[in-house]
Amino acid sequence: MDTFPKEFHRRTRCDSAENMSRVLRMKDPRLADQRATSFLSSTSGDLSRNRVDGIPAMCSQFLNTQSAVQAGPNDMSTEQKELTQTPLLKIWVPGMGSSLGQRRGSSRPQFTNCPTMIVMVGLPARGKTYISKKLTRYLNWIGVPTQVFNLGQYRREVVQTYKNYEFFRPDNEDAMKIRRACASSALKDIANYFTKEQGQVAVFDATNTTRERRGVIISFAKERGYKVFFIESVCDDPEIIEANIMQVKLSSPDYENYDKEEALVDFLKRIDCYKLSYVPLDEEKDRHLSFIKIFNVGSRYLVNRVQDHIQSRIVYYLMNIHVTPRSIYLSRHGESELNLLGRIGGDSGLSSQGLKYAKALAEFIRGQSIKDLKVWTSHMKRTIQTAEALGVPYEQWKALNEIDAGVCEEMMYEEIQATHPEEFALRDQDKYRYRYPKGESYEDLVHRLEPVIMELERQENVLVICHQAVMRCLLAYFLDKSADDLPYLKCPLHTVLKLTPLAYGCKVESFYLNIQAVNTHRDRPTNVNIARKTEEALQTVPEHQ
Repeated sequence: MDTFPKEFHRRTRCDSAENMSRVLRMKDPRLADQRATSFLSSTSGDLSRNRVDGIPAMCSQFLNTQSAVQAGPNDMSTEQKELTQTPLLKIWVPGMGSSLGQRRGSSRPQFTNCPTMIVMVGLPARGKTYISKKLTRYLNWIGVPTQVFNLGQYRREVVQTYKNYEFFRPDNEDAMKIRRACASSALKDIANYFTKEQGQVAVFDATNTTRERRGVIISFAKERGYKVFFIESVCDDPEIIEANIMQVKLSSPDYENYDKEEALVDFLKRIDCYKLSYVPLDEEKDRHLSFIKIFNVGSRYLVNRVQDHIQSRIVYYLMNIHVTPRSIYLSRHGESELNLLGRIGGDSGLSSQGLKYAKALAEFIRGQSIKDLKVWTSHMKRTIQTAEALGVPYEQWKALNEIDAGVCEEMMYEEIQATHPEEFALRDQDKYRYRYPKGESYEDLVHRLEPVIMELERQENVLVICHQAVMRCLLAYFLDKSADDLPYLKCPLHTVLKLTPLAYGCKVESFYLNIQAVNTHRDRPTNVNIARKTEEALQTVPEHQ
């Protein structure tokens, strides 16, 4: 008798029952209802005993799922069904009044899964905004909802015409009132972001150079049950400071009506104003706080009292990034034999056109004259064959393997629609979170690729020869694309993308190497209903042999 696989692709026990029915129905429709109903009976007792917020909704979903399973597959085929592979919602609710445990060495109770405020600290032109934006991009990419709150933007909304550095003098009482009001508005927006928009991390991008300001932030967070993690950027290297001022600060909206020399003089005086009241985080006086101090853009670090998993990941990420100029080249493998046939996945070799591309790629890379280039491939035959033509050493990463299509490996889209139309529609409903039966989702792939991103951040010039889904994930990280857009990014065969990280973004250059190949990109479909007609389901499937 067939046995049900141990790994379900649902996120709650309620969802697992429907998934069991779905997977078993592919094997033997007679097993589906019997196994799923048995599973539901065994879990109903556990669900009924839970009384915390959110469980009643789960039980309602459970009962609906049970009814659907008992009705049988034919009764569901004509209904529009919501995708059940939804992301877990956090269950932190402010002011629940529950009894909270205290962290060792802490005088106040805390939730384990409460929101986190990242508070930047440091003089102007020390890279705080660069760190804020880069960290936010990373956290959003790994699935942690994060937003930057830049105090300079709040100030510019209130004071629309910037005059000069005197606004930032600590003895300018009128200006100080405006600056305090702007900080208060930003903190209120952070609270709204956590409570109304389900945010998990807020980055407060400001100088926060005084103990008074940091004390206000700590009190604000303590009253609401937020965690606070400080990131202080300390820099005393004149060359780094000057480069940051010239590259970024002089193009600020504050200086749009200044010439460069005047802007430079004014900005340096602004820094001097902040120095008058700047009190850095102190290893002894602030030992009760959680923070990381970054010295001269990563030459040295000081880490103190990391509280949880998120803060650990933030520290790890910050200790891997650098600002050395470099380029990252992304390329898919050459056209494969299965690409020609319109089949997904598999481990086939290159087609004749794919072999031509491998040679063209080698010529292109030689023409770029890249210093100390590293080449990475997956463990799959088609990327290795593409790299072999380069005639240089290359490193194989299993993490770079193509997304696992599970039971749909080496199938055409037409075959998936014919044999598993429900699966085909479910994937179209939420392509990022949908997981192939016995396979992977794009969300899984992002987590698999996190070590690759960390290593790319540490490296200088790298050529990554990979696959369509993998390239989409990497590109989404560097271009700050949402989870909804990620699975539909265009990454055509026989095209090289050159990514050059900049201060607040990434420059992208595309090079088509003039070797024809099949189109493997499937556009986002308009009709994702399970009851759609076959021609509607296949409307965006690219042509193939």
